[in-house]
Amino acid sequence: MAWVVPGFDLIRWWLDVWPLPALVGTSLSVALGALLVAWSLRPGIAGPRWRAMQGVLGLILAATVWDAVSFFALLALDRIESRFPVPLSLLAGALLLFLYRTMAAWGKPPISGATGRVPAPSAGASQRSRLLLWSTVGLVVLMPLLFPLAQMFCFGKTDYRRPAQVAVVLGAAVWPGNRPSHALLDRVNTGIDLYRQGLVDVLLFSGGPSDDESISHETVVMHDLAVAAGVPEEAIWLDPLGIDTQSTVDNTVAMFRERGILRVLAVSHFYHLPRIHMTYQRAGFPVYTVPAREEHILLKLPFFLAREAVALWFYYFRPLME
Repeated sequence: MAWVVPGFDLIRWWLDVWPLPALVGTSLSVALGALLVAWSLRPGIAGPRWRAMQGVLGLILAATVWDAVSFFALLALDRIESRFPVPLSLLAGALLLFLYRTMAAWGKPPISGATGRVPAPSAGASQRSRLLLWSTVGLVVLMPLLFPLAQMFCFGKTDYRRPAQVAVVLGAAVWPGNRPSHALLDRVNTGIDLYRQGLVDVLLFSGGPSDDESISHETVVMHDLAVAAGVPEEAIWLDPLGIDTQSTVDNTVAMFRERGILRVLAVSHFYHLPRIHMTYQRAGFPVYTVPAREEHILLKLPFFLAREAVALWFYYFRPLME
């Protein structure tokens, strides 16, 4: 919650029930978690606990629908673009409906009014209940991977570009012969596009050195690419100490505050953007994210996705471990 990590709500990062106030939304999320835990320990759908579950689920579902409608309205108005036009709130709502159905199917069967006994469930109903139960168990087991992947595709592939003062372009590998990797080239070209469109005044390239001393520093290669594309020297800033995402955020936020920068875009590949957004938000400096225009096929994309899922959880819990 926000009081655990100042400026960053650990719950609303995954389930933001905007437009409800932050305190109300967080309270509903905590209540839902408590009710789900209580149900898992003692399944049952009767009485006040079930009515409370219906009320909390109803409010959260209404918020997810509102958010999904807002997302599609922004798409229709060309305020945002998305290569994966499915809002995360829509997936969250579908998951909540699935949980509701599972609980309703697994609840206590009604008592026969004539005999006062609990009728035995039919073979078909019992089989459906078991299927729903095991589906739920499988879903819970996969959550640590599915949640980050949902963030990467739903949020990461949404382009929030708009007028800003600076675009931070995060580095990637440089190959022998000082050739930019496909990932680096895509990121730099996207930053150059933002500059040419007049959306930003400055490109800030952040990266680190290669393990091979014969290979140029990432920011040097990025700088040379931008200059060759016609970006003037005075419109290029460098952060040569951006060896990882946290370092990039720490270094650039210090530069922004020193120079009075308030509006910033962040450019990287879609799978990287949720962690970038989270880290800037936690540093008290929200940014708008722009996914790199992918002109090259990343053969290691499955590896990048898996690695990023682990990194996202690490960054999520990192302040609690410090």
